[in-house]
Amino acid sequence: MEHHSCDEERKMDQYNRILFVCESGTARSPMAVGILKDFELKHPVDIESRGMVVLFPEPINQKVEAVLISNGVATNDFMSVQLTEEDFTMDTLILTMEYIQKEKILEKYENVIPENLHVLTELVGDELEILDPYGGTLQSYGLCYETMRKSIQKLVNLLNED
Repeated sequence: MEHHSCDEERKMDQYNRILFVCESGTARSPMAVGILKDFELKHPVDIESRGMVVLFPEPINQKVEAVLISNGVATNDFMSVQLTEEDFTMDTLILTMEYIQKEKILEKYENVIPENLHVLTELVGDELEILDPYGGTLQSYGLCYETMRKSIQKLVNLLNED
């Protein structure tokens, strides 16, 4: 799925906020936030993380934190936040890690704007989803980081296109 219409390319600069979404909001989405904030963007955007199921705020997964720190990426005082109807605005790009999350969001939220909702890897033309390293070794989290960084580099290129 590598076809991008001109509209889609042109629209990338309409976003003032990017939300990365994963299941718990404690691993892949904060990792994505940390990585994207590490890049230089032409248009300043708010970059935040959301979870599909956040019963109470939790800190970032320790393995994710270790991987980010070892790659020189700041984690700050991160706490997970539940995705809500208020998150769906015209100027918010919502990026999920897996297709199933995109499907669940389309089913569950009334305010969702389908053209603003994408699977990260699908949007940038990568084939595989960013799979959940939960329960895996530190090495599997490191691999997740490497894969995600490549996709986010492509996202940055899209965002920085004039």
